[in-house]
Amino acid sequence: MNPVIIKAIARKEFYHLVRDFRSMYLAFMIPLLLILMFGYALSLDVDSVRTVVVDHDKTEVSRDFVRKLNASSYFEITHHLNDSSTAVRYLDQGLTTMAIVIPPEWTEDLKADRTASLQVLIDGSDPNFAGISRGYITAFVEAYNRDRLISFLNRKGMEVIKPPVDGRIRVWFNEDLDSRNFIVPGIIAIIIMIVGAMLTSLVIAREYENGTMETIRSLPVGGGELLLGKAIPYFLIALIDVLVAVFMGQVLFGVVMKSSFSLLVLASTIYISVALSLGLLISIATKSQLVANQMAILITFLPSLLLSNFVFPVGNMPRIFQLLTCIIPATYFIDILNGIYLRGLGIAHLWPSYLVLVGMLIVLSNIGFALLRREGM
Repeated sequence: MNPVIIKAIARKEFYHLVRDFRSMYLAFMIPLLLILMFGYALSLDVDSVRTVVVDHDKTEVSRDFVRKLNASSYFEITHHLNDSSTAVRYLDQGLTTMAIVIPPEWTEDLKADRTASLQVLIDGSDPNFAGISRGYITAFVEAYNRDRLISFLNRKGMEVIKPPVDGRIRVWFNEDLDSRNFIVPGIIAIIIMIVGAMLTSLVIAREYENGTMETIRSLPVGGGELLLGKAIPYFLIALIDVLVAVFMGQVLFGVVMKSSFSLLVLASTIYISVALSLGLLISIATKSQLVANQMAILITFLPSLLLSNFVFPVGNMPRIFQLLTCIIPATYFIDILNGIYLRGLGIAHLWPSYLVLVGMLIVLSNIGFALLRREGM
């Protein structure tokens, strides 16, 4: 390969990129918007479940139960209602996500050692939110029962019964259980696919549509030199976007990597190269900017967002989709990001994902080069 030819092609592509407002917008503004939107708007955490209470018992014990519920950081009692029908209307209109109905004579049942039931209604339109809310209220009721049992035994002068199993839970890697700690690093994979694959999917197709591909064929330019020269400007832009995303994640959201920064740069370099190779391959195969753009969205952006273990766990997917994730580059890059940001792992544990990305880079580059050779380059 001739470095002078590669430099000339890269300079020409850089000038075209700078003069194209749409490409610059896609290269810089979209990644920034994605970081802000995913970082602030997308959260899988469930806090302050909006709750309404219908207290038919109206005793000191029922009021104490409601006070303890409201004192919990997981519940926010917004209204005290008079009847169950009003609570149902609040659920129907989306004004609350949980309704608790305390029946009459609830305190009398407690004092008489009878089962004192209360009704809990949960809005299940969001299954994830509803499942977590149900876990919260179940844990709260169990803790309330345990406190009453201990109080009863103390009044009787009896020894407190200790549970035979003492589960001591310790959360590793994401101690605060904050979804931002894996969402913010994961968005880097999406940004690279936007800048790398979607933008480069237009560069060769644009030459075909403008009729300049015939001129390029007549020049002493090889297929490898053309691909490398076309890819260099987008590689630099994608690398800048990665560094900006890392900086914004740390400054705005407090997401700090636990492992080596050099490992992140190495992984990003390989993954960017894979995205560029995939985008160029789409551009060569389609020869149309419109088709190439649509294909890039279907083949790169959507699978990276939906099938890469970024937001939706792969283990919950049907078997055929689990197999499909094995050929998506973002799956392995996000695995590396989780290891670097959350687990503090080194190359000794992450090398399989690095190796797969290198293999994908070799395969995609060779296919793109073969297609150009078939075109006469």
